[in-house]
Amino acid sequence: MTVKNRTRKSALGLVALVAVGLAGSALAQEEEEPAAPEPIVTPYDESLLRLSEILGAIHYMRQLCGGDEGGLWRDQMQALIDADQADPARRLRFVDRFNRGYDGFKAVYRTCTPAATAAIDRYMDEGARLARDVVARYGRQE
Repeated sequence: MTVKNRTRKSALGLVALVAVGLAGSALAQEEEEPAAPEPIVTPYDESLLRLSEILGAIHYMRQLCGGDEGGLWRDQMQALIDADQADPARRLRFVDRFNRGYDGFKAVYRTCTPAATAAIDRYMDEGARLARDVVARYGRQE
């Protein structure tokens, strides 16, 4: 399956899994947390931060390689933030990692090359794996 054909399917499944899986766990965490203004830290933070970085990288690379997706990847990032119900400081960390992924690939790739296409494939696979792992380990249990 080509990158272009995989993209829509992967994009819809990638963050949707996390969004659905975390919706309940974020609420449950809120109920257990005291009202103190301490930053929320979850056991899946590193995975979500990495997923944020991957979404930023894919957003840049798909545009570079002619993907006709508009703001799809940015929208996926917003869905992740919304599902996490991130406070402003936490949201800023996710946005920073998204921008780091975007800027990192922008500094390296100026044209779409076979290496760029391979990077897209690797990042799509890693992002899908992270999303599945987070939902399997920390998703809402009913």
